[in-house]
Amino acid sequence: MSISENTEKKTLGAIIATILQWILNIGLIALAIILVIFLGKETLHLANVLFHTGEESSSYLLIEGIVIYFLYFEFIALIVKYFQSGFHFPLRYFIYIGVTAIIRLIIVDHKNPFDTLCYSAALLILVGTLWLANSKRLKRE
Repeated sequence: MSISENTEKKTLGAIIATILQWILNIGLIALAIILVIFLGKETLHLANVLFHTGEESSSYLLIEGIVIYFLYFEFIALIVKYFQSGFHFPLRYFIYIGVTAIIRLIIVDHKNPFDTLCYSAALLILVGTLWLANSKRLKRE
């Protein structure tokens, strides 16, 4: 293989990678816009639940809405961090999203004690993983 053929393959690979990176970036920007819209809708929903107090279920709806609100924030923060860190998704943010999602699940679905125990075990595993990801051996930032 000659040097010019090797250079052409590297150039073609770089062009394909650049095109795919642009597609990914545009998709993430579109997703961020959609998440901001849903965050606004969730704000209106939370305000509605907050002002219609008196029902016992409204406190559960309010807590569930707040946790969903945090999920939207975490996904938006993940997209922001992706662009700030040079097109890289930090592992910690996915773990934060997993922890928040499991906490939401425990709050919403706590009827079966065994399921709640399994969710708590998964939460413990995620917190251990977060501790490991933040240790000096794995920390990139």
